[in-house]
Amino acid sequence: MNGPAATALAATARLALQIGLLVGLDQLARVLSPHLPLALPSNLVGMLLLSLLLSTGLVREAWIGTGAGLFNRHLAFFFVPIAVGLLAYAALLREHGLALLLVIGLSTAAGIAAAGWIGSWRSSPAKPMASP
Repeated sequence: MNGPAATALAATARLALQIGLLVGLDQLARVLSPHLPLALPSNLVGMLLLSLLLSTGLVREAWIGTGAGLFNRHLAFFFVPIAVGLLAYAALLREHGLALLLVIGLSTAAGIAAAGWIGSWRSSPAKPMASP
C-alpha cells in the first residue's frame, strides 16, 4: 500500500497507539490509586505518572502529542455531562450561586497567590548565613 492511503493509515495507527498509551496510564492510575497511603483521585495519580514519565524522558512528548492534542481540542465535550448534572442543582445554584462563585473565586486567587509566593521564594538565591 503506497500513497495517501498508506500515510492516512499510518497516521491513524499512530493516533490509536498514542491514545492507547494515555488510556493505559489512566488504567494504571486507577489500579494504583486505592493502594497509595494518601487518598488521591486516580486522574491526579495519572497526571503525576505522566509528568514523571515525561520529565524523566521515559516517554517523549512526540509519542503522545497527537493523542493529547485530540483530547485538548475536544475538552469542552467532556464537560457536557457535568453541565447537565448541574441542572439537577438549579434550585441550590439559584439560592447560593453567588456565594459559591465568590468562594471559588477567592480560593482560586489564594491558590494562585500562594503558588506565586512559593515559586518566587524557591527561585530567589539563598542568602549567606551570618557567622557569629
